[in-house]
Amino acid sequence: MEEQLARGPVDLPFVMLVLLLTGIGVVMVFSASYASAMYDSKVAKNDPTYYFVRQALFGLAGLAVMYLVSKLNYQAFRWMSIFILIGSIVLLVLVLMPGLGQERNGAQRWIKLPLIPQFQPSEVAKLGVIMYFAARLCKRNTEKPKRINPRSLWSGPITWLEQVGFFELIPYGLILLLVVILMKFEPHMSGTILILAGGAAVLFAAGIKLYWCFLGGGVAAVGLWFIITSTNYMTERIALWRDPWNDGMNGLGKGFQTIQSLYAVGSGGLLGLGLGKSRQKFLYLPEPENDYIFAIVCEELGLIGACVILVLFALLVIRGYWIAIHARDRFGALLVVGITTLTAVQVFLNIAVVTNLIPVTGISLPFFSYGGTALIIQLVEMGIVLSVSRQIPAPKQG
Repeated sequence: MEEQLARGPVDLPFVMLVLLLTGIGVVMVFSASYASAMYDSKVAKNDPTYYFVRQALFGLAGLAVMYLVSKLNYQAFRWMSIFILIGSIVLLVLVLMPGLGQERNGAQRWIKLPLIPQFQPSEVAKLGVIMYFAARLCKRNTEKPKRINPRSLWSGPITWLEQVGFFELIPYGLILLLVVILMKFEPHMSGTILILAGGAAVLFAAGIKLYWCFLGGGVAAVGLWFIITSTNYMTERIALWRDPWNDGMNGLGKGFQTIQSLYAVGSGGLLGLGLGKSRQKFLYLPEPENDYIFAIVCEELGLIGACVILVLFALLVIRGYWIAIHARDRFGALLVVGITTLTAVQVFLNIAVVTNLIPVTGISLPFFSYGGTALIIQLVEMGIVLSVSRQIPAPKQG
């Protein structure tokens, strides 16, 4: 008789870390957006609590969805993965169509569908790639190698390619290539990097040979460099990263946001100016509640407060990998590794942009940056991790 899957409690440390980061993130959205919302007569209607109320409501909705997802048997995500992946690719095509895709700052990354709030299809694609890769790769050790007629002229090369795992990688490479091409047309460099990172993490954890990982990383680096050098907006961002003061000292310069972010980070000092007492959010740092919210964190909470938040993120990532190591099966482990790595890379890249360690990429800070659909999808991902944690086998007694 088939053994029934355990339905134990969720991993409490992981839940507490998610709740802490979500709560602190909503508070920081209120603090960072207060001034810009108060002076915004078009979107916020001069309501200083506009962004805070919306983010809080999305946060509550996201936590409710996270709870519901955590109650699901994560084995259902096996058959759902192909539909989520196909749906995300369809959305990446639709976002390029006039009338559906919404353009901002020269990039067409948002889509508006009937009865659905505006969102970025790349957010769905990140999860779709991870789920599909995990569903396929969890069975790689049980698949029988293809038999080749030894009398065939191509039997030698084909057998060698089969042994080194080349044919195994073809479907994953084609999926990533298709997604990268679609993202190139938006263009969306940050989303491309995150999707590649999530897919690569699942491939690596599944046991793909290291030389393929290095080769794939090299090909991805060359491809990204080609995209950067052939895209005007990315070339401009590289130039601004190297010297933001060259085009940023006046309020109209493109390096102005980077400069104000550095001012905010530097002026926070050790203990910060105090919660709600940021100066840069008063129309100096553009859209401080979005990608540059960590600069306001540094200014108001100081180095100590920023380090506390970084420690919380680090603990979340470490606990996620702990859940992956102790997962009941290979599918659950790969699923959690992909989601956890995606979160870790996103946090690193956002903070690297805020501190001008890397060029501007447009990557948001999980749980902190303003954005309802992004927050809900992040919490859905956390719900998937918790669903896996429910089925961790209990330690044997005695």
